[in-house]
Amino acid sequence: MTLRITGDDAADTLLTDDPLALLVGMLLDQQVPMETAFAGPLKIQQRVGGVDAATLASYDPEALVEVFKTTPAVHRYPGSMASRVQSLCEAIVSEWGGDAAAIWTQQSPSGAEVLKRLKALPGFGEQKAKIFLALLGKQYGYTGDGWREASAPYGEEGSYRSVADIVSPESLTKVRAHKQAMKAAAKSGGSGV
Repeated sequence: MTLRITGDDAADTLLTDDPLALLVGMLLDQQVPMETAFAGPLKIQQRVGGVDAATLASYDPEALVEVFKTTPAVHRYPGSMASRVQSLCEAIVSEWGGDAAAIWTQQSPSGAEVLKRLKALPGFGEQKAKIFLALLGKQYGYTGDGWREASAPYGEEGSYRSVADIVSPESLTKVRAHKQAMKAAAKSGGSGV
């Protein structure tokens, strides 16, 4: 299984092989295109020399902001996102011994438990946690009991709601169309998910 989120083989390989990189990409996925957000961990790795929770947690905060600002920038809001990534890594070090995958592997947790663990992370609210749980279940091999229900509606089979559904350029187009429809519905006072 290789994730196909960014359109960049090196970035997608890092996301596939490194659970922390995948979490960081999800954290960065706001107010920038999905491909930009999920390419961020590779930029960080190239500039810092690695993407591991302990290194990023203990990195000089001002130097990390500079890492995020370097062109091409990791995110359009380098200061706040560098701080959020550092907070996420601090939590992974203190709560999970530096092992990001433990969030969904330690003690064979159910989907509801993984959702709870994700929501406890800095920068992961309800929606982001559900999308990430759906990504784990749909593409990352996570099979915990009830993951589809816990990640609803993002875990729905055959849907094109989020990054969890991107496996090709065609599926990216479908996800973008869904997001545009949701924004249009929200502007007109309608509802949708």
